[in-house]
Amino acid sequence: MMIAEATSHYTAASIWANGNQGVLSVYLFLAALFLGWVTGFFGSLMRKPKFRMTTIEGPTFVCTFGTGEIHDGYDVHRTGIALYLQIANIGSAPASIIDVEIGYRWAIIPFKRLWWRNGLFRFWLKKQAVSLQDFQVRLGDEYTKVYPFLTQQSHISGKSAETHLDVGRSTSGVVYFEQHDSFGACFPFTRKYQVKLKVRLIDSFGKGHSTILRIPRVTLADARLYNPSFGLTLATLRSEAEPIELPMDTNGNLIAPPQPATTATSNSF
Repeated sequence: MMIAEATSHYTAASIWANGNQGVLSVYLFLAALFLGWVTGFFGSLMRKPKFRMTTIEGPTFVCTFGTGEIHDGYDVHRTGIALYLQIANIGSAPASIIDVEIGYRWAIIPFKRLWWRNGLFRFWLKKQAVSLQDFQVRLGDEYTKVYPFLTQQSHISGKSAETHLDVGRSTSGVVYFEQHDSFGACFPFTRKYQVKLKVRLIDSFGKGHSTILRIPRVTLADARLYNPSFGLTLATLRSEAEPIELPMDTNGNLIAPPQPATTATSNSF
């Protein structure tokens, strides 16, 4: 009985298909079109850029230095940060590098007012500073290696690194930041002369790509081996004096002078 019913349905379907080939073709075409759109739509959702960031040996360091000014008994200081980054697009779609931001925790005593904002969470530098000179290093007595900037144009060549990355391509360059006038413990927390930074790169689709890097803390003199104008951007804009070295403890954090109980807490201007 079941075989007879199946045969009957098959025969009816065959007759209908033979008599309505045009309609069936349209249905099949629409179904294929719909499936193609669905697969293409989801495929496009899966095609995204993914940037991987690492540092290269060279001008990658953090340096906190004094301005020579005093605020509430504390030395006023700024922090300069240079990162020589290598960035690779390991995703499935091309994209351009639009901006780079860095975040770090200040060396503030836990549970102070600013600790909740910039000690427990991160203080962010979202705008790069313009370096007054190219980062470079002497190679012997006759040669100099010049490091490319990532987004800023070179003072020597007038060029910057390639920031549009196809899938599988990479680029490299230096980014430079200066934290504005601060005092007290408003500088990157340092442990064993290493600073933990979160680097966030913004692509042309507005997506952020983040990684955590540990960067060495150096003196102003060491920083200027790579760039004689390191730490001078804000000072030059404000026609201020040269930055100065400040004393550090065995971890690389600034040593603050003893303060009376009535002195204001650490802050950033």
